[in-house]
Amino acid sequence: MSKELRRQVGLFGLTAYGVGMILGAGIYALIGNAAAASGNSVWMSFLIGALISSFTGLSYAELSSMIPRAAAEYSYAKEAFKSDVIPFLVGWIIISTEVVTISTVALGFGGYFKGLFGTPIVSVSVVLIALLSLLNFVGIKESTKINVVFTIIEAAGLIMIVILGIPYLGSVDYLEASAGLQGILKASTLIFFAYLGFEDIVNLAEEVKRPERNIPKALIISVVVTAILYVLVAVSSVSIVSWQELGASCCPLAFAASRSLGQGAFLAMSVIALFATANTVLILLIVGSRMIYGMARDGSLPRSLSKLSRRGTPWVGILIVMVLPCVFVLIGNIGFVAEITNFGTFTIFAFVNFSAIWLRYKKPEIRRPFKTPITIAKIPIIPLLGLLSSGLMVTQFRLDIIALSALIILIGIIVQRILKKPGSNPRE
Repeated sequence: MSKELRRQVGLFGLTAYGVGMILGAGIYALIGNAAAASGNSVWMSFLIGALISSFTGLSYAELSSMIPRAAAEYSYAKEAFKSDVIPFLVGWIIISTEVVTISTVALGFGGYFKGLFGTPIVSVSVVLIALLSLLNFVGIKESTKINVVFTIIEAAGLIMIVILGIPYLGSVDYLEASAGLQGILKASTLIFFAYLGFEDIVNLAEEVKRPERNIPKALIISVVVTAILYVLVAVSSVSIVSWQELGASCCPLAFAASRSLGQGAFLAMSVIALFATANTVLILLIVGSRMIYGMARDGSLPRSLSKLSRRGTPWVGILIVMVLPCVFVLIGNIGFVAEITNFGTFTIFAFVNFSAIWLRYKKPEIRRPFKTPITIAKIPIIPLLGLLSSGLMVTQFRLDIIALSALIILIGIIVQRILKKPGSNPRE
C-alpha cells in the first residue's frame, strides 16, 4: 500500500477542478429560483456571491500557502485553535454537507437522464455515484483528465447562453428588482451554492505540484473566471425570457436556449447539464474522500480510514463517500438541500476567515508565500470582510434550515465525544 498521496496535479489541472466544480450543477439548476426572488437584477445576486467568495477565497489562499494539507479546513482550525472539538466539527460539517450534496446532484443527473431516456431516476443516480467512485479509486491523474473534458463541455453550454442572449441585450430593465434589496440578498444566499467549489481546491493540497504557489493562483483564477461567466449568463437569460418564466422553469437554461433556437437547443442543454452534474459529483467524491483521509490520518477519525490503495488513493474514504450518498439518494428538493449546504458552508467560511485573522496574531512568524492584501492595526481586512459577510448571509436563512444544521452539528459533537471517551482510540 502507498503511504502518501501522489503529487500529480499542476496549475492547469487544479484550476480546471476549481472552475469545473463552480460551474457545476448550481448554475444550471438554481438560476431560475434566484430569478424568481430577485427579478431582472439577478445578475447583482451573482455579483454579490462572487464578492463574498473572493473575500473567503483570499483567506483560503493565504492559509493554503501556509498549511498545504489534505482535510484543509480541519487542518487550519487545528492550527488556529488548540482544541479537538472545533477542528472535528469543521470536518464533520464539510463531510455531512458534501454527502447530502452528492446525493442531490446525482438525483439531478438522474432527472435529466430520465427526461432524455426515460430511465428510473434513483437507479441512474446510484450507478453514477458508483462509476465515478471507481474513477476516483483509479487515481487523481485520471480523474483530472475527465474533469478537464467535462469542464470544457459545461463551460461551452454557458457560453452558448451568453451568445444567444446578445441579440436580446437591452430588452429589459436590468436594475428591476422584484422584491427590492431583500430579494437580491435572498437570491444571493441561494446563488452562493453555484459558487461552491473554489474552497475544495485546497483539499487536493497533497496531490498538487508546488502547492504553496499553485493553490492560491488556482483559487483566484477560478473565482474570477466563473464570476464573469455567471454575470454574463444571468444578463443573457433574463434578456431571452422573462424572469417570471425563468423562475417557473424546472430547467431554466435549457428553457432559455429553446426559446431562441427551438427544441434542439433544449436537448443540447440537457445533455450538457448531464456533464455538469456528473462533474460536480466527481469532484465532491474526490474532496470528501480526502477529508476523511486527512482527519483519520490525524487521529480525529479511526486510523483505519486513512488507508491508501496501491495507486495512492484513499480507498476507505472513497468507499464511505460512495455508500452514504446512495443511502440518502431519496432526498430530492435541490433548493432546500442547497440552502442546507450553504448554511454549513457559511459556518465553515466563518471559521476559515477567523483562523486567518487569529493566526496573524498567534503565529506571525509562519512563512506565508501568499498573504492577503490590506492590513490595518495588525488586522487583515480581507479575512475580516469574509467573516462579516459570512455572518450577514447566515441571517438570511429560514429557521428550519438553521435548526436542521444545528442538529447536524449536535450529532457531530456526540460522535466526537464517543470517539474521545475513555477506552476509545480513534487512532487504531
